[in-house]
Amino acid sequence: MSYDVIIVSRKKLDDMKAHYRSSLNATAPQGAIFTAKTTGCHVTAYKSGKVLFQGKEATKEAAQWQNESLGTPQSVTTSTSQKSHVDNHSYYPPNNLEELTILGSDETGTGDYFGPMTVVCAHLTAEQMKTIDSWGVRDSKTIKDAYIRDLAPRLLDECTYSLLILKNDKYNDMQAKGMNQGQMKALLHHQAITNVMTTCKEKNLDFDGVLVDQFVTPSGYFKYLSSDDKTWESRKPIYFATKAESKHPAVATASILARYAFLKEMDTLSKTLGVTIPKGAGPHVDIAAKEILHQHGKETLYSITKWHFSNTKRALS
Repeated sequence: MSYDVIIVSRKKLDDMKAHYRSSLNATAPQGAIFTAKTTGCHVTAYKSGKVLFQGKEATKEAAQWQNESLGTPQSVTTSTSQKSHVDNHSYYPPNNLEELTILGSDETGTGDYFGPMTVVCAHLTAEQMKTIDSWGVRDSKTIKDAYIRDLAPRLLDECTYSLLILKNDKYNDMQAKGMNQGQMKALLHHQAITNVMTTCKEKNLDFDGVLVDQFVTPSGYFKYLSSDDKTWESRKPIYFATKAESKHPAVATASILARYAFLKEMDTLSKTLGVTIPKGAGPHVDIAAKEILHQHGKETLYSITKWHFSNTKRALS
Protein backbone atom coordinates (compact mmCIF):
# COMPACT_ATOMS: atom_id res chain seq x y z
CA MET A 1 0.00 0.00 0.00
CA SER A 2 1.29 3.47 -0.91
CA TYR A 3 0.46 6.87 0.46
CA ASP A 4 1.32 10.47 -0.47
CA VAL A 5 0.76 13.78 1.30
CA ILE A 6 0.48 17.20 -0.30
CA ILE A 7 -0.31 20.66 1.08
CA VAL A 8 -2.82 22.86 -0.77
CA SER A 9 -4.64 26.16 -0.26
CA ARG A 10 -8.15 26.40 1.21
CA LYS A 11 -9.51 27.30 -2.22
CA LYS A 12 -7.92 24.19 -3.67
CA LEU A 13 -9.47 22.11 -0.88
CA ASP A 14 -12.89 23.38 -1.99
CA ASP A 15 -12.04 22.52 -5.60
CA MET A 16 -10.97 19.03 -4.57
CA LYS A 17 -14.15 18.47 -2.58
CA ALA A 18 -16.20 19.46 -5.62
CA HIS A 19 -14.09 17.17 -7.80
CA TYR A 20 -14.71 14.17 -5.51
CA ARG A 21 -18.37 14.98 -4.79
CA SER A 22 -19.62 11.74 -6.34
CA SER A 23 -17.37 9.61 -4.13
CA LEU A 24 -17.50 11.49 -0.81
CA ASN A 25 -17.96 9.50 2.37
CA ALA A 26 -20.81 10.40 4.71
CA THR A 27 -18.53 11.28 7.62
CA ALA A 28 -14.96 12.51 8.03
CA PRO A 29 -12.45 12.05 10.88
CA GLN A 30 -11.75 14.80 13.40
CA GLY A 31 -9.98 17.74 11.78
CA ALA A 32 -10.86 16.65 8.25
CA ILE A 33 -12.99 18.51 5.70
CA PHE A 34 -13.85 15.45 3.68
CA THR A 35 -12.90 11.90 2.79
CA ALA A 36 -13.49 10.23 -0.54
CA LYS A 37 -13.02 6.73 -1.91
CA THR A 38 -12.02 6.36 -5.54
CA THR A 39 -10.89 3.29 -7.44
CA GLY A 40 -7.63 2.28 -5.81
CA CYS A 41 -7.31 5.34 -3.57
CA HIS A 42 -8.72 6.80 -0.36
CA VAL A 43 -8.45 10.62 -0.04
CA THR A 44 -8.59 12.52 3.27
CA ALA A 45 -8.40 16.33 3.25
CA TYR A 46 -7.70 18.21 6.48
CA LYS A 47 -8.48 21.78 7.54
CA SER A 48 -4.75 22.45 7.78
CA GLY A 49 -4.47 22.02 4.00
CA LYS A 50 -2.86 18.60 4.23
CA VAL A 51 -4.32 16.00 1.88
CA LEU A 52 -3.55 12.31 2.40
CA PHE A 53 -3.82 9.82 -0.48
CA GLN A 54 -3.76 6.11 0.43
CA GLY A 55 -3.93 3.01 -1.76
CA LYS A 56 -2.49 1.44 -4.88
CA GLU A 57 -3.26 4.54 -6.96
CA ALA A 58 -2.18 7.08 -4.32
CA THR A 59 0.79 8.46 -6.22
CA LYS A 60 -1.17 8.78 -9.45
CA GLU A 61 -4.12 10.42 -7.71
CA ALA A 62 -1.92 12.89 -5.82
CA ALA A 63 0.04 13.78 -8.95
CA GLN A 64 -2.92 15.55 -10.55
CA TRP A 65 -2.99 18.04 -7.66
CA GLN A 66 0.72 18.43 -6.92
CA ASN A 67 1.38 21.13 -9.52
CA GLU A 68 -0.92 23.41 -7.57
CA SER A 69 0.19 22.45 -4.09
CA LEU A 70 1.93 24.85 -1.71
CA GLY A 71 5.66 24.28 -1.69
CA THR A 72 7.33 20.95 -2.24
CA PRO A 73 4.99 17.96 -2.09
CA GLN A 74 5.52 15.90 1.06
CA SER A 75 5.76 12.57 -0.65
CA VAL A 76 5.97 9.65 1.73
CA THR A 77 5.16 6.92 -0.72
CA THR A 78 5.99 3.43 0.42
CA SER A 79 5.63 0.16 -1.43
CA THR A 80 7.16 -3.26 -1.59
CA SER A 81 9.52 -1.95 -4.26
CA GLN A 82 10.63 0.91 -1.97
CA LYS A 83 11.04 -0.92 1.32
CA SER A 84 13.28 0.40 4.07
CA HIS A 85 16.21 -1.83 4.99
CA VAL A 86 14.40 -3.08 8.11
CA ASP A 87 11.55 -4.29 5.90
CA ASN A 88 13.85 -6.12 3.53
CA HIS A 89 12.94 -9.71 4.41
CA SER A 90 10.86 -12.60 3.11
CA TYR A 91 8.04 -11.98 5.59
CA TYR A 92 7.10 -8.60 4.09
CA PRO A 93 3.41 -8.54 3.07
CA PRO A 94 2.41 -9.03 -0.60
CA ASN A 95 1.40 -6.28 -3.01
CA ASN A 96 -2.27 -7.24 -2.80
CA LEU A 97 -2.37 -6.91 1.00
CA GLU A 98 -5.25 -4.42 1.02
CA GLU A 99 -7.39 -6.95 -0.84
CA LEU A 100 -6.83 -9.59 1.86
CA THR A 101 -8.61 -10.28 5.14
CA ILE A 102 -5.85 -9.94 7.70
CA LEU A 103 -5.44 -10.31 11.45
CA GLY A 104 -3.63 -7.12 12.48
CA SER A 105 -1.56 -6.90 15.67
CA ASP A 106 -0.11 -3.80 17.34
CA GLU A 107 0.89 -2.53 20.79
CA THR A 108 1.33 0.65 22.78
CA GLY A 109 2.63 1.79 26.16
CA THR A 110 6.16 0.51 25.60
CA GLY A 111 7.79 3.93 25.86
CA ASP A 112 5.69 5.23 28.74
CA TYR A 113 7.10 5.15 32.27
CA PHE A 114 3.64 4.95 33.81
CA GLY A 115 0.92 2.62 32.66
CA PRO A 116 0.91 -0.87 31.16
CA MET A 117 1.92 -2.33 27.85
CA THR A 118 -1.21 -3.14 25.85
CA VAL A 119 -1.37 -5.43 22.81
CA VAL A 120 -4.34 -5.99 20.51
CA CYS A 121 -4.92 -8.33 17.59
CA ALA A 122 -7.96 -7.46 15.48
CA HIS A 123 -9.94 -9.14 12.69
CA LEU A 124 -12.26 -7.31 10.30
CA THR A 125 -14.40 -8.95 7.65
CA ALA A 126 -14.59 -7.36 4.21
CA GLU A 127 -18.00 -5.95 5.13
CA GLN A 128 -16.69 -4.52 8.40
CA MET A 129 -13.79 -2.87 6.56
CA LYS A 130 -16.34 -1.14 4.32
CA THR A 131 -18.28 -0.01 7.39
CA ILE A 132 -15.29 1.64 9.08
CA ASP A 133 -13.85 3.05 5.85
CA SER A 134 -15.03 6.60 6.59
CA TRP A 135 -14.24 6.58 10.31
CA GLY A 136 -10.68 7.85 10.03
CA VAL A 137 -9.11 4.61 11.22
CA ARG A 138 -5.33 5.00 11.14
CA ASP A 139 -2.30 4.82 13.43
CA SER A 140 -3.31 5.81 16.98
CA LYS A 141 -0.16 7.97 17.27
CA THR A 142 -1.62 10.32 14.63
CA ILE A 143 -5.03 10.64 16.33
CA LYS A 144 -5.81 12.78 19.35
CA ASP A 145 -6.78 10.87 22.47
CA ALA A 146 -10.23 12.48 22.54
CA TYR A 147 -11.08 11.03 19.14
CA ILE A 148 -9.68 7.63 20.12
CA ARG A 149 -12.08 7.61 23.08
CA ASP A 150 -14.94 8.25 20.66
CA LEU A 151 -13.81 5.92 17.88
CA ALA A 152 -12.64 2.86 19.85
CA PRO A 153 -16.04 1.86 21.30
CA ARG A 154 -17.47 1.75 17.77
CA LEU A 155 -14.58 -0.44 16.64
CA LEU A 156 -15.07 -2.74 19.63
CA ASP A 157 -18.64 -3.35 18.49
CA GLU A 158 -17.53 -3.99 14.90
CA CYS A 159 -14.47 -6.23 15.03
CA THR A 160 -13.26 -9.49 16.54
CA TYR A 161 -10.28 -8.82 18.81
CA SER A 162 -8.08 -9.92 21.69
CA LEU A 163 -6.68 -7.42 24.19
CA LEU A 164 -3.79 -8.26 26.51
CA ILE A 165 -2.65 -5.89 29.26
CA LEU A 166 0.76 -6.35 30.88
CA LYS A 167 0.68 -4.28 34.06
CA ASN A 168 3.91 -2.91 35.39
CA ASP A 169 4.24 -5.04 38.52
CA LYS A 170 4.32 -8.12 36.28
CA TYR A 171 6.44 -6.26 33.70
CA ASN A 172 9.04 -5.45 36.35
CA ASP A 173 9.16 -9.04 37.57
CA MET A 174 9.73 -10.29 34.01
CA GLN A 175 12.36 -7.64 33.35
CA ALA A 176 14.18 -8.50 36.58
CA LYS A 177 14.37 -12.12 35.42
CA GLY A 178 16.23 -11.03 32.29
CA MET A 179 13.38 -10.66 29.80
CA ASN A 180 13.67 -7.61 27.56
CA GLN A 181 10.81 -5.60 26.10
CA GLY A 182 11.15 -7.23 22.68
CA GLN A 183 10.59 -10.68 24.15
CA MET A 184 7.62 -9.49 26.18
CA LYS A 185 6.05 -7.93 23.09
CA ALA A 186 6.64 -11.03 20.97
CA LEU A 187 4.96 -13.28 23.54
CA LEU A 188 2.02 -10.91 23.96
CA HIS A 189 1.53 -10.55 20.20
CA HIS A 190 1.71 -14.31 19.77
CA GLN A 191 -0.91 -14.89 22.48
CA ALA A 192 -3.26 -12.20 21.16
CA ILE A 193 -2.97 -13.58 17.62
CA THR A 194 -3.57 -17.12 18.85
CA ASN A 195 -6.64 -15.95 20.77
CA VAL A 196 -8.17 -14.32 17.67
CA MET A 197 -7.38 -17.30 15.47
CA THR A 198 -9.22 -19.50 17.97
CA THR A 199 -12.22 -17.14 17.99
CA CYS A 200 -12.25 -16.99 14.19
CA LYS A 201 -12.37 -20.78 14.07
CA GLU A 202 -15.24 -20.85 16.56
CA LYS A 203 -17.18 -18.20 14.61
CA ASN A 204 -16.26 -19.63 11.21
CA LEU A 205 -14.52 -16.38 10.21
CA ASP A 206 -11.94 -16.77 7.49
CA PHE A 207 -8.72 -14.81 7.09
CA ASP A 208 -5.79 -14.87 4.70
CA GLY A 209 -2.89 -14.20 7.05
CA VAL A 210 -1.51 -12.16 9.95
CA LEU A 211 0.30 -8.81 9.90
CA VAL A 212 2.36 -7.66 12.90
CA ASP A 213 3.55 -4.09 13.24
CA GLN A 214 7.26 -4.86 13.12
CA PHE A 215 9.31 -4.08 16.24
CA VAL A 216 12.06 -6.65 15.64
CA THR A 217 13.29 -8.69 12.68
CA PRO A 218 11.16 -11.77 11.89
CA SER A 219 14.04 -14.03 12.93
CA GLY A 220 14.26 -12.14 16.21
CA TYR A 221 10.52 -12.52 16.74
CA PHE A 222 10.64 -16.28 16.24
CA LYS A 223 13.71 -16.49 18.48
CA TYR A 224 11.82 -14.71 21.25
CA LEU A 225 8.96 -17.19 20.87
CA SER A 226 11.29 -20.18 21.00
CA SER A 227 12.80 -18.88 24.24
CA ASP A 228 9.40 -19.59 25.80
CA ASP A 229 8.94 -22.88 23.92
CA LYS A 230 6.49 -21.35 21.45
CA THR A 231 6.47 -21.54 17.65
CA TRP A 232 4.39 -20.29 14.74
CA GLU A 233 2.38 -23.41 13.93
CA SER A 234 -0.43 -22.00 11.80
CA ARG A 235 -0.55 -22.74 8.07
CA LYS A 236 -1.65 -19.14 7.55
CA PRO A 237 1.23 -16.81 6.60
CA ILE A 238 2.51 -14.28 9.10
CA TYR A 239 3.86 -10.96 7.80
CA PHE A 240 5.92 -8.21 9.42
CA ALA A 241 6.22 -4.58 8.33
CA THR A 242 7.06 -1.26 9.94
CA LYS A 243 4.23 1.29 9.87
CA ALA A 244 1.87 -1.64 9.33
CA GLU A 245 -1.06 0.47 10.54
CA SER A 246 -0.85 2.38 7.24
CA LYS A 247 -0.89 -0.83 5.23
CA HIS A 248 -4.09 -2.49 6.47
CA PRO A 249 -7.11 -1.30 8.50
CA ALA A 250 -6.92 -4.35 10.80
CA VAL A 251 -3.55 -3.15 12.15
CA ALA A 252 -4.82 0.44 12.40
CA THR A 253 -7.80 -0.89 14.36
CA ALA A 254 -5.49 -2.84 16.67
CA SER A 255 -3.40 0.30 17.18
CA ILE A 256 -6.45 2.35 18.21
CA LEU A 257 -7.85 -0.32 20.52
CA ALA A 258 -4.48 -0.81 22.21
CA ARG A 259 -4.19 2.94 22.77
CA TYR A 260 -7.77 3.09 24.09
CA ALA A 261 -7.04 0.35 26.63
CA PHE A 262 -3.86 2.18 27.68
CA LEU A 263 -5.78 5.45 28.19
CA LYS A 264 -8.42 3.71 30.31
CA GLU A 265 -5.69 2.16 32.48
CA MET A 266 -4.09 5.58 32.93
CA ASP A 267 -7.47 7.04 33.90
CA THR A 268 -7.85 4.36 36.57
CA LEU A 269 -4.36 5.05 37.94
CA SER A 270 -5.03 8.79 38.13
CA LYS A 271 -8.33 8.26 39.93
CA THR A 272 -6.88 5.72 42.37
CA LEU A 273 -3.85 7.81 43.31
CA GLY A 274 -5.50 11.22 43.17
CA VAL A 275 -2.75 12.46 40.87
CA THR A 276 -2.88 13.11 37.13
CA ILE A 277 -0.64 10.43 35.64
CA PRO A 278 1.28 11.81 32.63
CA LYS A 279 2.21 9.89 29.50
CA GLY A 280 5.71 9.50 28.07
CA ALA A 281 8.99 9.53 29.93
CA GLY A 282 10.07 13.17 29.94
CA PRO A 283 10.78 15.69 32.75
CA HIS A 284 7.05 16.14 33.47
CA VAL A 285 6.95 12.42 34.28
CA ASP A 286 9.82 12.80 36.76
CA ILE A 287 7.81 15.42 38.66
CA ALA A 288 4.79 13.12 38.92
CA ALA A 289 6.99 10.18 39.97
CA LYS A 290 8.49 12.18 42.84
CA GLU A 291 5.02 13.26 43.96
CA ILE A 292 3.72 9.68 43.96
CA LEU A 293 6.85 8.48 45.76
CA HIS A 294 6.31 11.11 48.45
CA GLN A 295 2.57 10.42 48.87
CA HIS A 296 2.35 6.66 48.34
CA GLY A 297 5.84 5.23 48.79
CA LYS A 298 8.35 3.26 46.79
CA GLU A 299 6.32 0.05 46.59
CA THR A 300 3.41 1.82 44.91
CA LEU A 301 5.72 3.59 42.47
CA TYR A 302 7.31 0.24 41.59
CA SER A 303 3.93 -1.34 40.86
CA ILE A 304 2.80 1.34 38.38
CA THR A 305 6.02 2.14 36.51
CA LYS A 306 8.57 0.48 34.27
CA TRP A 307 11.16 0.44 37.00
CA HIS A 308 14.25 0.07 34.81
CA PHE A 309 13.56 3.37 33.03
CA SER A 310 15.95 6.15 33.96
CA ASN A 311 13.00 8.10 35.44
CA THR A 312 13.25 5.89 38.52
CA LYS A 313 16.80 6.97 39.31
CA ARG A 314 15.82 10.62 38.93
CA ALA A 315 12.74 10.17 41.13
CA LEU A 316 14.69 8.41 43.89
CA SER A 317 17.40 11.08 43.85
